Amino acid sequence: MVNTEYLCIFFVFWIGASVGSFINVAAMRTVAEKKWWGAERSACDKCGRVLSFVDLIPVISYLALGRKCRTCDAHIDRRHFLAEIATGLIAAVLVWRLGPSYLLFFSLAMLPFFLFNTLTDLENGYIYDSWCIATVVVALVLRLAGGIPAIIDGTLGMALGFGVILMIITVSRGGMGFGDAMLMLGIGAFFGWKMTILVLYLGFLSGGAVIIPLLLMKKVSRKDAVPMGPFLVMGALLTIFFGAACLSYFGYALPWPWNLMR
Repeated sequence: MVNTEYLCIFFVFWIGASVGSFINVAAMRTVAEKKWWGAERSACDKCGRVLSFVDLIPVISYLALGRKCRTCDAHIDRRHFLAEIATGLIAAVLVWRLGPSYLLFFSLAMLPFFLFNTLTDLENGYIYDSWCIATVVVALVLRLAGGIPAIIDGTLGMALGFGVILMIITVSRGGMGFGDAMLMLGIGAFFGWKMTILVLYLGFLSGGAVIIPLLLMKKVSRKDAVPMGPFLVMGALLTIFFGAACLSYFGYALPWPWNLMR
């Protein structure tokens, strides 16, 4: 007999992979200044053929087609596969870690915004304000379930996340972009002020763990612009998994909805 929990994890993986596929297309078209909504159809990047269902099965189509277009034989950009597999795996691990709960729904709601901002920042070094504002709106709406204290906590998280990055921008005279501040505005709305401190700490730690070795190997220089958005998102993901345990270890009360963690 199939374990219900494993079946749920499997199902959520494919839902996550499908969302990852859609968000990747939205990010790519936004960067290219093309429409991704309405009647727009997915097409091959090289020959322009409109893709069918066979071409669009998350993860499987990429592998089954040998990473090539069925018509022109051009290689399919691996970012499609990576976006699908990463989002699917993160969603599956969230189900395993959090179980069926409002906290799971709350956490899954962040993923599309995190993925979009990561992809656009990596592609052209730009984080789109509209998506950051949408992140804030979604976060505050979901926080309504926690009442006024949850709304206040989200607002304080917004102020803290945005304010810290803005201070760094001011002191460093442009060492970070304003898009990073907007990104933290949305992240702070989801996490609240206590968890936002951890997001910033783990985000900068993740960035240092990658950037410092690259500097030492002279793969990048101090003058090179390195996207910080993906590292802030990494800090947010690590905080989802380990933030509650960290706050509890130091004796801090868990804010809503993180106090719902099993």
